[in-house]
Amino acid sequence: MTMITWEYALLLLAVGVIAGFVNTLAGGGSMLTLPVLMLSGMPADLANATNRVSIWGQSAFGAMRFHQHQQLDVSAIIPVLIPTASGSLIGALLASFLPLTFLKPALLIVMIFMALIMVIMPSVLEPGLDEIPFTLKQKPAGNVALFLSGIYGGFVQAGVGYILLFSLTGILRYHLVKANALKMTATLIFSTIALVVFIWRDQVLWIPGLILCVGAIVGVQASVWFALKAHQKTLKWILLVMIFMTCLGAFFKK
Repeated sequence: MTMITWEYALLLLAVGVIAGFVNTLAGGGSMLTLPVLMLSGMPADLANATNRVSIWGQSAFGAMRFHQHQQLDVSAIIPVLIPTASGSLIGALLASFLPLTFLKPALLIVMIFMALIMVIMPSVLEPGLDEIPFTLKQKPAGNVALFLSGIYGGFVQAGVGYILLFSLTGILRYHLVKANALKMTATLIFSTIALVVFIWRDQVLWIPGLILCVGAIVGVQASVWFALKAHQKTLKWILLVMIFMTCLGAFFKK
């Protein structure tokens, strides 16, 4: 990797802000950050590992901000984290030792599935105002979905927010704001596990990772404020747009 210039540092900062904003509301921010990290000549595996520094920072800050605004269901944290954390360890180990060649088709399949669900069955990701979220005991399918989310998130960050939102909103019936709060908490835990694995494997480049992280935290601050003010339908349309953009990004990525 070449030396980081001021121009490149500013680019990382700016992309971090955008990624932090969209990751909090929907997902797909890593579709921006990974290519920018690789602009410097960083190999894909190191970019994947370095990106986790930013994800960890934005997830920690986002979860904290949602909790401050009483949007985080604290009672659901441990039940949600057990399947996601166990899956993330498997995914991180796979990412650390295996090539990333099949990520593009995997990401495309996930994104197309989510887009179709939102277009054909829009109510799936829009619970009614009077709906009470299910527990994982009431909806065991949620455990499977969260475990698979953890494996995918541990392997590669790009697009995992969509899978988590489908699990939390589509299956457990959380409203999007509360689902995003739990999503950030789950992402924090499995990003911690993945980051530990990548640090152990000496695959994290700290300077670009920390610059990206600072930008992402700024983006999260703006995103949480917007999420608390916006209507659920607005958040759902933002989610749908980001899914289509992620599909296009994955499709045209070489």
